Amino acid sequence: MLRTLRSGVSCHASSSPAAATTSARIAASAAWTQSLFRARSAAVAPMATTAAVSSRALLTRDMSTTRAYVEDMSEKETIVKLLYNLGSKREIDQYLSLFSSVESHQFAVIKVGGAVLTDSLDSLASSLTFLNRVGLYPIVVHGAGPQLNGLLEDAGIEPDYIDGIRITDEKTLNIARKVFAEENLKLVEALERLGTRARPINGGVFTAEYLDKEKYKLVGKITHVNKALIESSIRAGALPILTSLAETPDGQIVNVNADVAAGELASVLEPLKIVYLNEKGGLFHGVTKKRIDVINLDEEYEDLMKEPWVKYGTKLKIREIHDLLMRLPRSSSVSIISADHLHKELFTHSGAGTLIRRGNRIFKYAGPKAVASTDVDKLRNLLQENDPQILDGSSSVASYLKSLESRNATVYGDTGYDIFASVITPADPTEPHIVEKFVSTKSAALNNVTDNLWSVLRKDFDNLAWVVRKNDPNLSWYFERADGSYTENDKVLFWSGVDNLNVVQKLVARLIGSSSSGTGPVKVNPAGSRSFTSTSAGVFGLQQRRGYASKTASVRKVGIIGARGYTGQELIKLIDNHPSLVLSHVSSRELNGKPVADYASASVTYSNLSPQDLPAHDDVDAWVLALPNKVCKPFVDALERVQSKAVVVDLSADYRFTDSWTYGLPELYGRDLIKKAIRISNPGCYATGSQVALAPLVKAGFVLPGLSGVSIFGVSGYSGAGTNPSPKNDVNLLKDNLMPYSLTGHIHEREIAHQLSRGFLSNSAPLEVAFVPHVGQFFRGISLTASIPVTKSVTPGDVQALYEEFYAGQKLIKVYKAGEIPEVRDIQNQHGVHVGGFGVGSAGKRVVVVATIDNLLKGAATQALQNMNLALGLDEYAGIPL
Repeated sequence: MLRTLRSGVSCHASSSPAAATTSARIAASAAWTQSLFRARSAAVAPMATTAAVSSRALLTRDMSTTRAYVEDMSEKETIVKLLYNLGSKREIDQYLSLFSSVESHQFAVIKVGGAVLTDSLDSLASSLTFLNRVGLYPIVVHGAGPQLNGLLEDAGIEPDYIDGIRITDEKTLNIARKVFAEENLKLVEALERLGTRARPINGGVFTAEYLDKEKYKLVGKITHVNKALIESSIRAGALPILTSLAETPDGQIVNVNADVAAGELASVLEPLKIVYLNEKGGLFHGVTKKRIDVINLDEEYEDLMKEPWVKYGTKLKIREIHDLLMRLPRSSSVSIISADHLHKELFTHSGAGTLIRRGNRIFKYAGPKAVASTDVDKLRNLLQENDPQILDGSSSVASYLKSLESRNATVYGDTGYDIFASVITPADPTEPHIVEKFVSTKSAALNNVTDNLWSVLRKDFDNLAWVVRKNDPNLSWYFERADGSYTENDKVLFWSGVDNLNVVQKLVARLIGSSSSGTGPVKVNPAGSRSFTSTSAGVFGLQQRRGYASKTASVRKVGIIGARGYTGQELIKLIDNHPSLVLSHVSSRELNGKPVADYASASVTYSNLSPQDLPAHDDVDAWVLALPNKVCKPFVDALERVQSKAVVVDLSADYRFTDSWTYGLPELYGRDLIKKAIRISNPGCYATGSQVALAPLVKAGFVLPGLSGVSIFGVSGYSGAGTNPSPKNDVNLLKDNLMPYSLTGHIHEREIAHQLSRGFLSNSAPLEVAFVPHVGQFFRGISLTASIPVTKSVTPGDVQALYEEFYAGQKLIKVYKAGEIPEVRDIQNQHGVHVGGFGVGSAGKRVVVVATIDNLLKGAATQALQNMNLALGLDEYAGIPL
């Protein structure tokens, strides 16, 4: 029952054209979204509770960190980008594409319980607004049970039920009509306060006959659904908000359970999603008490209904959902979720509630007759359309299927033939089982059928090995499921459950062929870090002001490796505005083949360059490696082997302590070395700001070397944590929070001390610095507070004068007056460093300096451009808005 991932076989996605998607990723939360929409609405309603008031105040402050973006980008693009921290960009885009591929009324029917309207109205309105901002039109059907019970009690009417159905007499119905209208209007007004058009629909949609007039009185059974009112609302750009009241053919209003009404509506509209919102946020296992992640009805329904804890309301709910989905296409699924987590449930594989879908059963056949046991025609179609070896002509379907008959093969697939795998059991029992083919449609990948089948393989076999081409678009997926890998030429060997390196060597020799050019056995991080890949996602940032109007006649070519990360995207925009640089290559595995959206100077398409590809592009004047730490070396080695004279600027920490590389911080260590360099290590973001904060005092001899007592308190926006999901970029964890990490030994702590000592303390003991980083809930920017014991008494004015003199003429360094403290909001989207504060302790022997820096610009992309300009003989500030 329980699933770690939302694995399971599911539906076929529509083949209609997908909606266009964007290239950036940033976190979103329901509360932040609400702040965003309230800020743009003319009428802002007061919050209902003290907690909500303080939350709104906090989120309004957060709005200042994103306002610049919102002003320069379309609202839909902005909201899409807010989705990207919920999951990978790829899965967000896949779901957006899927939801946009159907008619507007076929996206989702959302049933809202009355308790949700009472307890989570703001979150619900925010979630629905969020969906509408990306062009989606959920159809809402709401109940009002708790509210109705309260009014009935006030009227002295005791609620009565038979078989769980409310007995509805005339008095009850009159009160029900009133409460339904009030609750409906309450939700509509909440949406309109956020600037979202909504239409209250209290009747005219559901036609019903009496369910059993003698038994239940004025309770209806829906016989017809009028789609016209719903479609009219959507055409007018308004979300349809429906009550569950129905009418008989002769005009009598009757009560219908909201769950039933939502199900009948879904039966007619056949939406992709049917969502039941409740305060619990899902279905919970009766024994373990844990939330059930996913239920695949085709595989689990019969056994599930036999579970002793599945009874009463739970059994009824599961049966109703089963019966509903059996009437709908396999593309439809049901989610049970809370209003707060609706976005994550809809747009990520991992989800946040309980997902229920029909799915397809997994089949398994073994032995010489395995292939004959399948539907060979459907299998042939699957392989012909999706198997790379069949598509490139290196193999044929007939020959491959024939070969399986004479080998010890086990084949797997699903009954919809969206996926197929073959596993060969080796003659040598010490070797792992070989996954020879693992082929799926895009629909199977989107619906995580791949994860479901892989889980079956891992359950059936203790060890596995498989080979994938290095240009496979799903390479990262395989890395995440492997214990180790070996790369050689255009192939990657993976293994799982194999501990003996001698066995690995045999596999290399047999499956790839031995050669000294491989990367060697590489242990893969269980979290899914991978070799030779870029970080995953784009940037959420405003379009830069142009530094120059046009390109000059003499241009230099620049290639970027790892361009999909935040920094890579910022650098693309800077180069687009540069008078003397053009982008010739932009490499990103996941964006391969797509146009570079943020580059308007020419038509450039993302490629997927391997280290071995770089030497062939000897017309490139400069390469920028915008890759994670410990990934750049193969690219550098490939250029070194051919003694390339191209400038290489590495944004990682890999070469910041390598003497043969030039450390590129022009304001502190001069320009001359950079002008002569072809291998430049770009400083880290924290390290740049910290060194700017300390350097004048260190150079003037005010700071003792060795155990100096210098400490730095650093706080960064969560873009500094990168684009791969982690606690440090999860806004739900960061909300109302400040998260310290790497309490000792952070790489920038070493970098700060090493570079300051090398630059200014060459004849004495090296400086020692204590640095503790933190992550805040804002997106970009860094604040650094440095506490610095000094060797003689100084005044704030003395410190200010020292810094003004030191940074005189430095266009990207702004020195504040003593007592003026730089703030993060003033440095965001700026290309330099602000330094100030200059507080002095009562004895004059301790100075406190505050520095701020945009981690994506002067902390990365802008500084890289400075270094490239200098190394290529160009104006240092060319292309940089000043």
